[in-house]
Amino acid sequence: MAFYFRLGNIPEKRHIQFKQPDGSLYHEELVSSLGFSGIYSNLYHIHPPTRVAEVGPVESYNIKIAEDYPLKHTHLNTSGVTSTGEDFLDARKVLMVNDDVAISICHPSGKTMDYYYKNGEADEVIFVHDGSGTLYSQFGRLKINKGDYVVIPRTTIYKIDWNDTQVKLQITESRAAVETVSRYRNNLGQLLEHSPYCERDIHPPEALDTEGGEGKFLVKIKMRGNLYHYIYDHSPFDVVGWDGFLYPYKLSIYDFEPITGRIHQPPPVHQTFQANNLVICSYVPRLFDYHPLSIPVPYNHSNIDSDEVLYYVEGEFMSRKGIEVGSFTLHPGGLPHGPHPGSIEKNIGKKETMEYAVMIDTFRPLKLTEEALKYNDENYPMSWR
Repeated sequence: MAFYFRLGNIPEKRHIQFKQPDGSLYHEELVSSLGFSGIYSNLYHIHPPTRVAEVGPVESYNIKIAEDYPLKHTHLNTSGVTSTGEDFLDARKVLMVNDDVAISICHPSGKTMDYYYKNGEADEVIFVHDGSGTLYSQFGRLKINKGDYVVIPRTTIYKIDWNDTQVKLQITESRAAVETVSRYRNNLGQLLEHSPYCERDIHPPEALDTEGGEGKFLVKIKMRGNLYHYIYDHSPFDVVGWDGFLYPYKLSIYDFEPITGRIHQPPPVHQTFQANNLVICSYVPRLFDYHPLSIPVPYNHSNIDSDEVLYYVEGEFMSRKGIEVGSFTLHPGGLPHGPHPGSIEKNIGKKETMEYAVMIDTFRPLKLTEEALKYNDENYPMSWR
């Protein structure tokens, strides 16, 4: 959820007659969450959104879990990966998963999607590590750039045209709604003065591109470990107007304002989004702690309730050695983790850090996939010696 927004033409009230130029009615669609109790938007279509021409084949999209993987700190060295596939869905490789979330890399080689896509079971947060393009959905057009978090509510039908042949994405799929952080909102939903970002930093779709023609339009719907093919005789982007609180939006990591203190601040100050059983945080360049005896690196930590995933985006992370940009670390609950040897002494007296990283903390244990084992650094658990 961000804030109320509207695009295009809509009637004066909900659920009343709204006529097309030829006198026929536009077709209203309510897209709502939590039944009728959560955020929602009302869309107005040229054609009935229920009209399906054909139900096509089913593609398997199952994830294979790495069985009997030990409890240990893990480094997935994905830094050298340039392409994971041509197509946006084929290139999406799930590395870690539990019942709440799937964490993936996706490095499509720039091929334009010749179909539409809907994730019917999860909100998606696409972090654009490298590359740029335009996301098109029934809610309109949204330009996306390096550093953007693109938050896409479930059931959004979309496609992305990339400007580049080398695109690097990190994708988080959450079975619960992805929201702004509740402690940074007042009781009416407005972001508070001490929030590390505000509504000016949140960018909804810029314009509608209504597609009114007929033909054959393939929508791939992700549900139950499969991709279900639905073929329509009209474009799903036949929306002439909409309003509400539910829509895709972007927030740049470069617009996140860090919170600092005299002594080292814990990870919650970096929190950017929340969902049930997980949080997403942004580490950005910031002044170091300014107490005269401060230690400007994280202290050792035993996280008894959560697994911690870090995705390294830019710069040199102050508490880690041997981790390159584009890689992941996983520090599971039940094991203490902390700065690598020498990191404390190296950083004492430094005034700032220039790192960028995305952190995903999950409150149920994560499992590695067989895909993740291709990138596993077997020496990482011993790197504190």
